[in-house]
Formats: sequence, C-alpha cells, structure tokens
Amino acid sequence: MDSEAHRARAFFGRRKGHKLRKRQVALFDTLLPFLALDLSGPAPAELRTLFPVPVTEVQLEIGFGGGEYMIAQAAMRPQTGFIGVEPFVNGMAKALAAIESGKLRNVRLFADDAMELIAWLPAASLDRVDLIHPDPWPKRRHWKRRFVRDVTVAQLARILRPGGEFRFVTDVADYAAWTLQHLLRSAAFDWTAQCADDWRHPWLDFIRTRYHAKAAREERLPCFLTFRRL
Repeated sequence: MDSEAHRARAFFGRRKGHKLRKRQVALFDTLLPFLALDLSGPAPAELRTLFPVPVTEVQLEIGFGGGEYMIAQAAMRPQTGFIGVEPFVNGMAKALAAIESGKLRNVRLFADDAMELIAWLPAASLDRVDLIHPDPWPKRRHWKRRFVRDVTVAQLARILRPGGEFRFVTDVADYAAWTLQHLLRSAAFDWTAQCADDWRHPWLDFIRTRYHAKAAREERLPCFLTFRRL
C-alpha cells in the first residue's frame, strides 16, 4: 500500500496530558511491548495470527480515548480480536491498566497516527472499524483535520472485508452530516439505516462510556451511523 493517505493527513492533537502515575509508566515498559504492533515489517496475511488466543474475527477502533469502549467490547467478546489506536499517552496508559487488570489477551495496540496502521493493514482484513466520538474539529478552517475525508473513506473500504462495517458515533450534528455525505458518495459503502430510530438509538452491543453519559447530561444527542462494505 502506498503512503498517499498518510502523507495527506498530518497528525493533530495532543500527545500527552497530566503526569502519569508510577504504575502507569511501568506498564509502558512491561506490558505495551507485548501488545504494540510492529509496523517495520509487512503485516501478516491473516490478522488473527496477531493474537495469542484463537479469534474468529478482527476489528479496529480508531482513537479509543481512555479505552472504555474497547475494553468492554474485548471482555464481552473474547473470540474477537481488537486492534486499538490511540496516540494520546494518557489514554494509552488507562487502556494498559484495564487490559492488565482484566487479563485480556485479545487486544493489540498502536500508539501513533491511525493512518500509518491503516496503510500497513492488508486489504479486506477487518470485520469492523469503529470511530466513537472523534474530535469534530468544529471550526471551518479545521475541517481538513477531521478523520473522515474522501481519502480515509477509500482506505477504510480497502481494509474492510465485503460485508464488514464502519460504525461512527458523534454528538455533533455537523460532523454527523459531514460523515454521512462522505460515505454516501462512496460506491464502496451502503448506509444500513431503514428508519430514523436506526441512527437515533445505539446498536445492540454499544457500550455507553463516561463521555456518552456526559453528553446525555448536557442534552447533546448522539447519532449512530453504520455503513456496510459492499
């Protein structure tokens, strides 16, 4: 895969916030090396071999924040392999602590720009990609920083198998409309909604995070969009 998509999108956002606790720092040395994906060589033809336990499918979460959603999904679905991407150090630290305490063996991690990982992944290798409450970059001059763009939609189409899904959640109406516009003009995806409730209500296995609860308290309504790879 060429690196056009990665060159077209610089990384934006913070890499680190508050100081990590001693235990969190230690996990970067003791646990992360066993979970971090090494992109220096080619990806395996079958991504299921990345995991030390048998898995029947593999899915990706882009920008997992503190890892609440990914960790809950991984604990609930041990036969699914999860790849989580998060460049924010503090979010990665929280995820590592949760993986250790939950003794999860069906999670692999990448601590850099998601487009680097996407470029590395084989074609039609994933069953699902989740993008949960991404940064909406609300100012018009920053829209080019949004993850959902034509070039990234094309790359999501490349890595998803036929019948696989791209799931997107936001509580920002403009970003929901933006995402719908970009996916609808892609010949590779079909929007699965049949009625309004299909985007007003979460899918059955959706895990409500602290951010989701905060948005509800502030009366910011989320939009749940699911697109199927044709």
